[in-house]
Amino acid sequence: MKSTAGFYYVRSDDEKIIECKARGVFRKQKLTPLVGDFVTIETDGVTGTVTEIAERKNFLQRPPVANLDKLIVISSVREPSPNLPIIDKMTAIAVDKGITPVVVFSKADLEDASEYVDIYRKAGIESFAVSSQTGEGIEKFSSIFRDSVCVLTGNTGVGKSSVLNCIAPHLELATSHISNKLGRGRHTTRTVELYELCGGFIADTPGFSSLDFENVDIILKENLQFCFPEFEDYINTCKFVSCAHICEKGCSICQAVADGKIPVTRHESYRMMYDEVKDYKEWENKQ
Repeated sequence: MKSTAGFYYVRSDDEKIIECKARGVFRKQKLTPLVGDFVTIETDGVTGTVTEIAERKNFLQRPPVANLDKLIVISSVREPSPNLPIIDKMTAIAVDKGITPVVVFSKADLEDASEYVDIYRKAGIESFAVSSQTGEGIEKFSSIFRDSVCVLTGNTGVGKSSVLNCIAPHLELATSHISNKLGRGRHTTRTVELYELCGGFIADTPGFSSLDFENVDIILKENLQFCFPEFEDYINTCKFVSCAHICEKGCSICQAVADGKIPVTRHESYRMMYDEVKDYKEWENKQ
């Protein structure tokens, strides 16, 4: 349920929370228990030791969470402004992992978010706006967690904890104002933790200021095209089977972008991600 500073807080079958350490053998195996893992523990009823980690259906390296159903990316519409390449990278990683992405734009009381919401709806990704000040979208926000294990993530200062507090004020999650000098918020969530809310589980995670392929899961260039759902209808109609969908003549995806059927920003993110991994070899990640 929670991981912090080498301690793992495990909910037992009788719903007790037990503070555990992990067996030393996991370090030799380069394996770390993650929030969301199903584990076997040895316990005296107060403290315990994680002795086994069950097979995962998926996991993320950043944020470190396992067995997810949905990844909810929260971006504020203002203060700070949306960083679309980061949103697109996170949604692509989710699709690659078999996790359903959802994009939520917070602080809708400060500015109309419809322009951004339309980008992701057109891409086949659930998206909507919320405001912790006016209550807009909060009911819909709470409904997406039902019967799911979800991770909630986004840039520092976008209001993740504020939105969560709207549906679960008893949690009293720490929030922080944006620094006027830096234009970003202070990190207010220090651990990764699952909360049982709204008929499901929600993981609130530390905010991140930037992402790169050294810190997150890598998508191979051969798989990247399948991580943008809006490409699906066009992939097999390109002139060349080996089309990279960058700027090739006869590329159906490039034509769909020109025709306004695929958002330009999404294709730009695809091109950026492709350029970052075009020379990457899968064996490099196994060293």
